[in-house]
Amino acid sequence: MTNASPPSPGISYDEMFAADGSVRPAYRGYEEWYADQPADLLRRKGTEAEAFFRRTGITFNVYGSEDAEERLIPFDMVPRIITAHQWRRLSRGIEQRVRALNAFLHDLYHRQEIVRSGRLPARLLEKNPAFLPQMVGFTPPGGVYTHIVGIDLVRTGEDDFMVLEDNARTPSGVSYMLENRETMMAMFPELFTRVRVREVSDYPRRLARSLAACLPPAAKGHQPVVAVLTPGIYNSAYFEHAFLADQMGAELVEGSDLRIENGRIAMRTTQGYTPIDVLYRRVDDDYLDPLTFKPESKLGVSGIMDVYRAGGITIANAPGTGIADDKAIYSFMPEIVEFYTGEKPILPNVPTWRCSEPDALKYVLEHLSELVVKEVHGSGGYGMLIGPTSSKKEIAAFAAKLAARPHNYIAQPTLSLSTVPILGRSGLTPRHVDLRPFVLVSPGGIDITPGGLTRVALKKGSLVVNSSQGGGTKDSWVLDD
Repeated sequence: MTNASPPSPGISYDEMFAADGSVRPAYRGYEEWYADQPADLLRRKGTEAEAFFRRTGITFNVYGSEDAEERLIPFDMVPRIITAHQWRRLSRGIEQRVRALNAFLHDLYHRQEIVRSGRLPARLLEKNPAFLPQMVGFTPPGGVYTHIVGIDLVRTGEDDFMVLEDNARTPSGVSYMLENRETMMAMFPELFTRVRVREVSDYPRRLARSLAACLPPAAKGHQPVVAVLTPGIYNSAYFEHAFLADQMGAELVEGSDLRIENGRIAMRTTQGYTPIDVLYRRVDDDYLDPLTFKPESKLGVSGIMDVYRAGGITIANAPGTGIADDKAIYSFMPEIVEFYTGEKPILPNVPTWRCSEPDALKYVLEHLSELVVKEVHGSGGYGMLIGPTSSKKEIAAFAAKLAARPHNYIAQPTLSLSTVPILGRSGLTPRHVDLRPFVLVSPGGIDITPGGLTRVALKKGSLVVNSSQGGGTKDSWVLDD
């Protein structure tokens, strides 16, 4: 288990209302506005927002779903609000962590000083599919591995924020952050004249600028060409791929649109093939290059890794960054942050048991009904057990899987996640939330969008906020000073 102590169980921290029923400072402007609104206004506006999302095509697919239909991510009209003071502290912690992640990735693919020092076990890299030998000894253009990062945060008290997960491979959800804000501003323009909220709509411009600053050595003397690589229309996040390409003024391409020309990756256009400088890929490592990874892949382009290593293109995020998403690696992040920054982490981890360790495994098996257990390589809420809400039969079945492959799992305490009200049938009612701020990294520095994507567990008492598991989203406000 990591060094931090589990937070004490108890009543969840309500971000809007204090224990005595008074409204917390962050929400006072909003609550004054809300109190003036007709009772049915927000519900009518919610129906309008749903129609807008459906008309715009803001949908996602659920893998493994029998009907495989496109679904809307439910949107709740009550914003999640963070004060400027809280955001400054969060920003410092996020920047510290992202700097450490990039330094860590560079070290892993070069001298592995952190392994030599004994601070990180070598076994975490051995036979780990997220660690790519093809990246050993190679430094991406500008030294940037994680061009776009999503850091999942949870809150348990007034100033108690913790990092739940790192998303350094292909973090998703930024399109919902942008569309949620646009929808709120369209539905309630007068609200934004009463409450000063920091802007997020310039994210696509900042993303384009950040990517363009990461040019490969072969790109010289012309306007940077950026493209977004998508697996295609059947991918669960296709809407986001198309949305970001459109908002950046970049081309949306599939593997079939690309080929190698004169040592560069070029995309098909109406004027012929044009070299790409920076490829924002939303395709997993295994499918990027059939000559290097999965031979049967139709989603990438043959030879792109050779072009990449020769300096002919920048791939964002860099191949091999997925090792930083590994939940066993996550459990060592306090040591990683201190090793590369010389500082104690500003944002702590959630306490974590590594089931690969015999003592930890014994404890977890004895307390499964109290814990959350996750696959080391899992994502999206799949392959996990939430002990307090699972049946005895489910716990017994999971215990067998855990005992058979303990190295494949980590466990964490069931946290009393903070709540933010949603608009229920009888008015405001609390639901658990998390927050995914989005971070842009370039040789020029780190740029953190104020706010991020708030995901909300719409089911009463549920702690699962993932959209694939029935969660919804909210607009996230960072108040201006």
